[in-house]
Amino acid sequence: MQTNCHFSVLIHEQAKIFGEKAALTYRDFGSKEWKSVSWNHFSHIVRQVSNAMLNIGVQVQENIGVFSQNAVQYLYTDFGAFGIRAVTVPFYATCSEEQIRFMISDAEVRILFVGEQEQYDKAHRVFPQCSSLERIIVYDKNVAIHPNDANTIYFDDFLKLGENFPRQTEVDKRCAEASYDDIANILYTSGTTGDSKGVILSHSQYHAAMEGNHENVPVDENDVVMNFLPYTHVFERGWAILCLTVGARLVINTYPKEIQQTMREIHPTCMCSVPRFWEKVLVGVRAKIDTAGRAKKALFKKALSVGRRHNIEYLSNGRTPPPHLKMEYTFFNKVVFSLIRKQLGLERAHFFPTAGATVSPEVEEFVHSIGINMMVGYGLTESLATVSNDHLNKPYTVGSVGRPISSIQVRIGENDEILLKGPTITRGYYKREQLTAASFDEEGFFHTGDAGYMRDGELFLKERIKDLFKTSNGKYIAPQLIESKLLVDKFVDQIAVIADQRKFVSALIVPDFTMLEEYAASQGIKVASNEELCQHPKVMEMMQERVDTLQQGLASYERIKRFTLLPKPFSMEKGELTNTLKIRRNVLVRNYAAEIEEMYKE
Repeated sequence: MQTNCHFSVLIHEQAKIFGEKAALTYRDFGSKEWKSVSWNHFSHIVRQVSNAMLNIGVQVQENIGVFSQNAVQYLYTDFGAFGIRAVTVPFYATCSEEQIRFMISDAEVRILFVGEQEQYDKAHRVFPQCSSLERIIVYDKNVAIHPNDANTIYFDDFLKLGENFPRQTEVDKRCAEASYDDIANILYTSGTTGDSKGVILSHSQYHAAMEGNHENVPVDENDVVMNFLPYTHVFERGWAILCLTVGARLVINTYPKEIQQTMREIHPTCMCSVPRFWEKVLVGVRAKIDTAGRAKKALFKKALSVGRRHNIEYLSNGRTPPPHLKMEYTFFNKVVFSLIRKQLGLERAHFFPTAGATVSPEVEEFVHSIGINMMVGYGLTESLATVSNDHLNKPYTVGSVGRPISSIQVRIGENDEILLKGPTITRGYYKREQLTAASFDEEGFFHTGDAGYMRDGELFLKERIKDLFKTSNGKYIAPQLIESKLLVDKFVDQIAVIADQRKFVSALIVPDFTMLEEYAASQGIKVASNEELCQHPKVMEMMQERVDTLQQGLASYERIKRFTLLPKPFSMEKGELTNTLKIRRNVLVRNYAAEIEEMYKE
């Protein structure tokens, strides 16, 4: 059962239902010990935060910044702010000083909550340059606050301002006046092509999104949900709140790099993620199979074949598998797939929403074949995440992004652009009236910039219209499609396709150096650096063979003709990646101009 009420009272209403049941499981900053808090305690701390915020003068619809990785204090801050009709403005924990300075100034943030030392240090350095900023509140009590900093306090001390609920009468008054027209969040997009822009997300959008997703996303109070993506990401934010509305337990993963170990410790039933997570799972499984004996390889190959036929050729099409196939699948599920799931910590796997980038059909087929329900979807910050997703009780097609949720209208416009209309679509961009006006047509449809088509009730994506490359021969290239095919290879960590106004397609490839070093050792290759390894003839020959094999299904004009192996990964520090790890192609083209020109020499 779902509690779909205004977020100002959501946690308190859930506490009435679930009481001492665990609501949140988390670890303190830097700790290895898991702790849990009940719905009653969650509600108590949220009230305390609301009271503390009133005691430092937070106004109705004031913008409050949160610059932190996932933490239990993050959720307390969000819902404490909602309780007094304030707006939270999340920043990615990896943001640069330049980015947070822009967002603090643009949103006129007066109070900024920060996570650990890195976030505090950046906030402290930009403080003098942000005229609106008055106070910093630090989540991690181990952070060393600058000795001359009189504007910063720890979250624990901030909480004391709300002890015994001194302003509860005023909190209750604000709750009573809460409106679904109120702004809940301003989410700044990470921007692959230009400046960040603040997407306005209202409580009415959330209300419609919670209702629309609850119809076909079967999360319930028995689920244990791992929060892996940052709460700043609209996908994780919307998903986590949906889970709270049904009473599921959230497990807060603070450090993304620890996710594999965290999953084996917690054994979640659900987790939303981007495709790259599952690409790495596939690469890891393949690496283990590559080192197995001939008999084990043959067993695994047969198991995958049976899993594909059972789960994709039959179940995904709404067909009942024949008895002999059921028997085969039951056997392989027990002796092969269950072991893979156990190693991942997914013995209790329920379903796993996946979106945020192109999902390779190879990855999607693999995940379904081993008995994990991958729920592929599509959405934007402007649509409050979900536009469409696979439904577990309906047929799905590998390669689609599912069926649109009931509250949204999808129209295919000029150049096959996907247009959207409905109660989950943003009212616009914060302080960007011209951009807002340009993003909607006369009928009120939002222009996504993504191309796609509908078939049998399912939505299929083609490419990001602005990201399309046109070669000098007049052929259009969709770089994400090509990149997704190569990212499933164990030797490929990052890739950027180059083709715009060029004679042919080329690519910058960052290898997985752990795998590449193992290969070099097996071949007796001795080098002194990554640079030498990337240029070694045997390595280039091996990589060429793999690239050729992976792109066999592409048209000749889409295939990578030349590539360069880079000794260092793309980075956010150099501006090459957004905070959501999307490629900023214009920056890469500038940073690697010499390498690119070398690939096009006659």
